[in-house]
Amino acid sequence: MTFGMPPDRLPDPWHAFLAEIDGAAPEPIELQCIGGFAVSLYYGLDRPTGDIDIVEVKPQSLKAWLAHTAGAGTPLHRQHKVYLQIVTVASIPEDYESRLIEVFPGQFPRLRLFVTDPYDLALSKLARNWDLDMDDVKHLAKSCRLDLAVLEARYRQELRPIVIGPPTRHDETLRLWMDAITEDRNAG
Repeated sequence: MTFGMPPDRLPDPWHAFLAEIDGAAPEPIELQCIGGFAVSLYYGLDRPTGDIDIVEVKPQSLKAWLAHTAGAGTPLHRQHKVYLQIVTVASIPEDYESRLIEVFPGQFPRLRLFVTDPYDLALSKLARNWDLDMDDVKHLAKSCRLDLAVLEARYRQELRPIVIGPPTRHDETLRLWMDAITEDRNAG
């Protein structure tokens, strides 16, 4: 099921940047993306982002190579003004990998990009809870027509048992987000 309206071709600087990674890759690579890249380039939020947050790399043996090749401060970053950010700590639902969505398939011979589904992406922003995260979640709720019961159930079943920090803090954040989404829906 496709929620976003991604372009047929990944736009530059992303396409050129990822094509260089693809061309240099010692073997096929799978990148699992979260964050602003996923929200903007797949789920259609008109917001610039300068990095791709990677929650998982397969094979894992290429994490260090990717950070050295395409991370912050590398020649690729300086050339394209974008970079890969390998996320070392993320609060993301336990079974998110079963719901990954391949994006821009066939654009690169060795590189495959995946984004989390909109519920998992929204929940991945819960722990940080910056204003920007709330904006992203509101966009996902509107553009993907998130079912708040599914969002809450996935939180309770797959994320709450593994959250970092007091679960009650995350419970309250989710409740505030759901109230804000409901208010937006009622106003619209």
